[in-house]
Order: sequence, then structure tokens, then C-alpha cells
Amino acid sequence: MQIGSIRNFGGEHAVRVEGDELVRLPFSVHDLLRDDLWGIAGANEHDGVTFERVAVEHADWAPLISAPGKIFCVGLNYREHVVEMGRELPGAPTYFAKFADALIGAHDDIVLPRPDISTSIDSEVELCIVIGRPARHIDSDDALEHIAGYTIMNDVSVRDWQRRTTQFLAGKTFEAMTPVGPVLTTTDTLGDGSGLAVETTVDGVVKQSSNTDELIFTVRELVADLSKVCTLRPGDLIATGTPSGVGAGRDPQEWLEPDTELVTTIEGIGQLRNTCRSAS
Repeated sequence: MQIGSIRNFGGEHAVRVEGDELVRLPFSVHDLLRDDLWGIAGANEHDGVTFERVAVEHADWAPLISAPGKIFCVGLNYREHVVEMGRELPGAPTYFAKFADALIGAHDDIVLPRPDISTSIDSEVELCIVIGRPARHIDSDDALEHIAGYTIMNDVSVRDWQRRTTQFLAGKTFEAMTPVGPVLTTTDTLGDGSGLAVETTVDGVVKQSSNTDELIFTVRELVADLSKVCTLRPGDLIATGTPSGVGAGRDPQEWLEPDTELVTTIEGIGQLRNTCRSAS
């Protein structure tokens, strides 16, 4: 099953993907996960009310989950990306966080910071785990029981702010710069998230192309590890890291500019398609 979030009906509503149509559901994606409403999510009516439909091509995608309780991100989780960034292979996952104000929809504009703040803006395609059931102190063998599915995140990064100190957060959570969506594809389709092709194009040119088989720390390992830090709850997001090909790793380095179009694709989920615009 694929579930998304759209704004077409005034406010954000969960939708189920059915071919070229979206079926409007009577709750948000967060409510679906928190209250385990999957039975209704698979139906065409509830309490005698037939669900409305809209064509996929007319969808105004919202962030899959607009206000997740936690947004964890993993840095340096593809071997070739670690090499291009001049770092040593990690012995444990590198974690940082984002805040909800950073999130935008699958086709929303990415709002670049003013040029006097930064011009060192980079993009990063990432498989993003969506937690479906609470997880605390679990083993990696049990991790899939706690995952609802997967979506796409473009971890758009402000590199000079990221590198001002040893802590990544400031450069990773600029407002309105992180597309998430367009849909959640459930684990009954994508399993443990392995074997999925991932790609980024910038103005039609392929910049990143890899496969989730190349993850250093797997989906199962990340969920189990983070469950030892805190309780993972329905709707929490975990971005699993990006492969090589980022602008910061190129010679010369390549940065995003106003009117640049980014397309980030993950097999079995879909595409984010975003245009950069200046905050000014």
C-alpha cells in the first residue's frame, strides 16, 4: 500500500494511492499511524460515507508527516560518500536531528537562504524510515515489526553552517528546505528497504546514483540502535544517509542556485521534484 498527504481538500488529509487516483481518507497520516487505522485506510467508505477521489496529477502534496515527534538523520552511511567527504569509516552511526519547520512537500519550492547568509547549499537523496509502532530496546531482528514503511527525504544542507562546529544541526534544519514524500510505501511491499535504487538529478543531470544495499548501517540496525536512546513512536522519521555524488564532494564544488530543479527518486516509492527559489 502507498499512503500520502495532500492539501487539496482544505487542510492536510491522508490519501491512498490507487493507480492514477488518490482516495481521500478521513484522518491525517500521523493519526493513521498513531491510532492504527489501517483497516479504514484500505477501504473506500466509512460510516456510510464514500471517500472522495482526486487525480494524482492534481495532487498538492504536503510533507508526508508535517509535525513528526522526532526526525533523526544519519550521516556518513554510504562507504563512497564517506570517502568523498574525506572522513574515516564510522564505527557507529552518526546521528543528527531536524525540526518540523524544515519540512516541505514533494513538489514545494526549496527556500534557499539569503546570499549574505550562505550560498553553499547541497542536496542529498535519502531513504527515510517511517515508524509505525512504538519501539524501545528492541533487537534488529524485530525492527520491521515497528516500521510502517519508507518515504523519500532530500536532506538539503547548508554546508558552511554544517561545518562551523563539529555539530551538524545548524546546517541541516534551515526552514522550508527539506522535502519529504510523496508517499509512504509499506513494508509488505519494500521489506527491510534493501536493494532499492536511489538517484538525484540536478537540472536533468544525474549527480547521485546508488542502491540501499550500500548502506553501512542497515535499516534494521538503525531502528534497533535508536530504540536504545529513546522510545521511537508512530510518525517518527529516520533518514538513513546519502550516497556519493553530493556537491560538496565534487571538484570544483557545486552548489544549488535559484531556479535549479532537483528530482530525487527511490525505487518503489516515487519522486520528489522541487525547484529552488531565493528567500528574498
